[in-house]
Amino acid sequence: MKHPSSLHPDINEFVAKVKQMEKGERLDLSSDEDLSIGIMNLISIEEHLFFTYNKTQNKQHLDLLNQVREMRKAAMRRIVKNEAGEIWCISKHLLAASMRLLEVGTKFLGKGDRPNAEDMLHKSYQLYSLFWGINLGLVKSADVQDLSDGQVKLVSDTSPSQTKTSVSIFAKLGELVQKAIDCCKE
Repeated sequence: MKHPSSLHPDINEFVAKVKQMEKGERLDLSSDEDLSIGIMNLISIEEHLFFTYNKTQNKQHLDLLNQVREMRKAAMRRIVKNEAGEIWCISKHLLAASMRLLEVGTKFLGKGDRPNAEDMLHKSYQLYSLFWGINLGLVKSADVQDLSDGQVKLVSDTSPSQTKTSVSIFAKLGELVQKAIDCCKE
């Protein structure tokens, strides 16, 4: 059987980019990483202003929500270069979901529920890594398939007569994020 990465040129390109980073050819994305965390928090502020408006009916919260939304959009434009199709919305929702799972994971950790904390924090990091994979051009959204078991796979056509094969992208994406984004760079 062929190695999964030999089945799809995008996978081969992805593996080659990860190998380049393993050789010490790092990208300096530390500012973008900080910005992505800031965007996550702006999304959370938008959510809180939405709920606060609905609880209080104070229209000032809508005005604030709109201002925060504009800040978030401007910040996202610095990272999300490809707005084709649904990339913009996918990126926003990946960051939002990553932030929410991070918060749930830290709450589990605070309650002493380490297994659930680890699960939530792992999923948060997977979504965050997928955000970077898409926005660094390593993963194309059309190639990502969400399976019924909750796993996300990178799908490639082997040939018209064969079924699609899938390989987990999270391990490679997590490795890429660890190697490419170094928040300690100044």
